[in-house]
Amino acid sequence: MDHFLLSAEEVTASLDTSQAGLSSEEAAARLAAKGRNELVKAKGKSLPVRILEQLIDPMVLILLVAAVVSVLLAIYEGGGFKAYAEAGIILSVVIINSVLGVYQETKAEKAIEALQQMSAAVAKVKRDGLVIHLAAAELVVGDIVLIEAGDAIPADIRLTQSAALRIEEAALTGESVPASKQTDALIGDEDGKVSLGDRKNMAYMGSSVVFGRGEGVVVATGMATEMGKIADIIQSTAEGETPLQKRLTQLSKVLTIGVLAICAVVFIIDIIRAEELVFGNMLNSFMLAVSLAVAAIPEGLVAVVTIVLSIGVTNMAKRNAIIRRLTAVETLGCAQVICSDKTGTLTQNKMTVVESYGDLRLLTPAMVLCSDSKLSDGEIVGDPTENALVAFAIENGISIDNLLDENPRIGEAPFDSVRKMMTTVHQTKDGIIQYSKGAADIILPLCSHAVIDGQTVEMTDELIASISARQYQYSTGALRVLAAARRYWPEPPLDFEPETLESKLTFIGLEAMIDPVRPEVKAAVEECKNAGIRVVMITGDHKDTAVAIASQLDIIDGPEQAISGKELDNLSDQEFAEQVTGIYVYARVQPEHKVRIVNMWRRQGFVAAMTGDGVNDAPALKSADIGVGMGIAGTDVTKNVADMVLADDNFATIVSAVEEGRVIYDNIRRTIQFLLGSNLAEVISVFTASLVGFVLFRPVHLLFINMVTDSIPAIALGIEAAESDIMQRSPRGSKDSFFSEGLWFDVIYQGIVIAILTLAAYFIVDIWEGHAVAMTSAFFTMSMCEIFHAFNMRSRRESIFRLKSHNRLLWAAMTGSLLLTLSIIYVPVLAEMFSLEPLTLPELATALGLSISVIPIVEVAKALQRAIARNK
Repeated sequence: MDHFLLSAEEVTASLDTSQAGLSSEEAAARLAAKGRNELVKAKGKSLPVRILEQLIDPMVLILLVAAVVSVLLAIYEGGGFKAYAEAGIILSVVIINSVLGVYQETKAEKAIEALQQMSAAVAKVKRDGLVIHLAAAELVVGDIVLIEAGDAIPADIRLTQSAALRIEEAALTGESVPASKQTDALIGDEDGKVSLGDRKNMAYMGSSVVFGRGEGVVVATGMATEMGKIADIIQSTAEGETPLQKRLTQLSKVLTIGVLAICAVVFIIDIIRAEELVFGNMLNSFMLAVSLAVAAIPEGLVAVVTIVLSIGVTNMAKRNAIIRRLTAVETLGCAQVICSDKTGTLTQNKMTVVESYGDLRLLTPAMVLCSDSKLSDGEIVGDPTENALVAFAIENGISIDNLLDENPRIGEAPFDSVRKMMTTVHQTKDGIIQYSKGAADIILPLCSHAVIDGQTVEMTDELIASISARQYQYSTGALRVLAAARRYWPEPPLDFEPETLESKLTFIGLEAMIDPVRPEVKAAVEECKNAGIRVVMITGDHKDTAVAIASQLDIIDGPEQAISGKELDNLSDQEFAEQVTGIYVYARVQPEHKVRIVNMWRRQGFVAAMTGDGVNDAPALKSADIGVGMGIAGTDVTKNVADMVLADDNFATIVSAVEEGRVIYDNIRRTIQFLLGSNLAEVISVFTASLVGFVLFRPVHLLFINMVTDSIPAIALGIEAAESDIMQRSPRGSKDSFFSEGLWFDVIYQGIVIAILTLAAYFIVDIWEGHAVAMTSAFFTMSMCEIFHAFNMRSRRESIFRLKSHNRLLWAAMTGSLLLTLSIIYVPVLAEMFSLEPLTLPELATALGLSISVIPIVEVAKALQRAIARNK
C-alpha cells in the first residue's frame, strides 16, 4: 500500500492502530507473525563449495590429472625426488590459486552486515499509551514512533506529526540537502506514483533526523522497508565474470582442447611406432603424452597473472585506489562507460554560497542569525544549507561567536515546509530586530520595503521584478536561492506566531548556493573522453540541477540528453535500448533505476563501471562490471559491495585507475603472449623430436623451463611501464579476445622460431658429442632463447632499441635465470638430478649465439608489421 497517498488518519485506521500506540499483547502477536525488524542475511556458500568452484576450471583439471599421473608413474617406477617434484610444484600452484580465489568471495555478506549496522539500535515507541525505549528489532507495523534531531530512523514510517522536521536522506535518494517533512497526504502522478525523494510525509530506515522532531506510524519493517529492498537486490544480483576472467576462461578452453588433441595424437603415433604393444611401451607413450601436457600448459600462467594483478593493487593503492577484488584491477582499464553518482562523487556534497545580491554587511549577519547552525570546536554543525550560510559569513570576516553574543535570540517561528521560511527575533543594543529567511518567492510578497545601495526604499513592482529576475538567473543555474528580510520592533512582540511576525518586512538580499563540483573533476571527465570513455551522471537530484552540473562538466551538450526517473519508467526495454547511448544524465532516480541503467549499457556490449557513495548506489555497484565506492563519504554498504574504493573520494583518481588498469592489461597480454609462445616452442620441439624418433627433453627439463626461465621473466614483464599512447586508445570491447590484433600470429611465429633454434642447437652438438650433450645444448638454448625473447616482449610492435624506459627487474630476472640454468648444468649434484651434461666453451657459445638471435629475428618481424600497419 502507498501510505504516502493516504491521510494520517486513514493510515492508522488501515493498520488497526491509534495515536496511543499498540498494546504489548498486540505487538507481540504481530512480531511473532511477521518477524523481527531486521535485514535477512542470504545463505552463503560453504567453504568446500567455494574450493570446488576454483578447481573446476578445465586447465586446472588437466594440471591435476597430469600431477596424479606423474605420482602414479613415480610410484610404479619407484622414482625419487625427480619423479615427485613435477607433481608437487603443479599441485602447489593449483592450491595457491584456489586459496586466493576463495579469499575474494565475501562481498555480499559484508554488505548485508553493514546494512544491519546502519539500522537504529533503539527507538522511542508508544506502547500501552506510554512512551518506552525499545530495541529497534522489536518494532512492528502499527507502532507509533517518536523521532528527534540525532535519531536514526528505525523502520519505514508514515509521519503523523512534524515540527520543523528535516531528515538526511542522501544515502537513499542522492539528495544533497536534508528533506523537509510534512504530514499531509501526497498526490501522485497519473499512475499514482511519487518518487522516493518526493515522499515528504515518509521517513525511511537508514536515514537520520538533522533538525526538528516528529511522530509517525511504522508501515514497513525488515526486508519490507526500502532499505530491505536494496538488501534484496544486492543478494539477488549475480556476480558476473569480469572481462579478464572471461578472457582467461576462453584461453583455458583453447589450451584444454589443444592439449588434449596433441596428447592424443602423440600417444597414438608412439603406440603405432612401437615394435610391440606391451605395457611398458604403453606406459612410456603415456609418459610422453604427459610430458607434452606439461610442455603445452603454462603452469606459471595463473600464478604470474595473480602476481601481476597484485603488483597493480599495490600501484593503485599508492594512487588512492583500494582494490577489493583482484581481477577488478584490469577491468577498469577496459571500462567504456562510467556511470557516476553526482552527490559526493562529482560534487563535494557540501553546500557552498557562490552568489549574493545585496549589502553583505547586512546580508551575512542576517542569514547567520536566522539559522540554527553553530560553531563547535571550530567546526560548523547543523543543516548543510545553513552551514553554507555560516561558512560564507566567516569568509566575509564575520565573527560568529561575537555576532551571537551581541544579538541573543529571544523568540522564533521555526521553519516548516508549508511556509518555507523561518523567523528569529533578537535583542540588540539598539532594540529588537527580527530576521526572516526563506525561498525568495515566499519572502518578497511579505516585504513592504527593501534595502538598496544602503538606503531603505519602498518596495515597487519594478523592484520586485528586478529582484525576481536575479533570483531566476540564479535558479536557472541550478543554484538554491534564499532571501533575507528584517523588521524592527519598538518592543518585543506579543507572541512569536508566524502571523504576527511575517509581514511588513524589509528585503535585505539574496544568497545562492550549490553543491559545487570537485575542482579536479572537469579535467578528469575530459581525460575520460580522450580515452574513449563515456561518463554518465545518475542522481536523485532534480533534473534542472543535474543538467546544470552536467553542462558545467561537459558531460552533456544539451538538456535533451537528460531524462528523469519517471521518464525512464515510461520507456520499454526496447525503447530504452534504442536511446541509452544518447542519454548521459538521469535525474530523480531510485535504486532500481540505477541497476536498470547499468545493465542496459552492459546489454549493449559495453563494459560499465558505476561509482557512488550512498546505500542507494549499492545494487548498481554490484551489477556493474566494476563498482567504485567512495572511501570517505561512502557508506559501509557501498564500500563492501564495491570492487574498488577511492580512498580520497576523488573522481579524478578513477582516471589514474583506468590508466593503471590499461597498463596491467597490456602487461598481462605481454606475459600471456610470452608464456604461450614459449610453451608452443616446447610443444613443437618435443613433438618434432618424437616424430624423428628421439627424446629432446625430460619432463623435469620442461618443468624447469616453465617455472624458472618462463615465469621469472614473465613476472618482470608484468611491471613494464606504460606505453606513450596508453590513454589515447579506444577502450577494448567486452568481447575482444586476448588474441586480437594479431597476437595469435605473434605467438605462432615466435614459437616456431624458438623451436627451430632449439632443434638446431641439438642437431649441431649431436654431430660432435652425441645425444646426452646435445639434449643439454637444446635445453640451454631453449632456456636462454626464452630469456632473450622476454626483452622482445617489452613492446609488441615498437623496437626495443627505441624504448625510453628501462626494466631493471627484467635484467635481474635474466641474470638470475641464467645463473640458475648454468648451475643445474655445471653443479654435479644438480646436473645428475636433471640428467644434464656440462657443455664445453664452443658448445656454450653456439647455444648462446643461437638463442640471442631471437632478438634480431623478431625485430625484423616487428619492422614489417609496423610497415603493414602504416599502409593500412
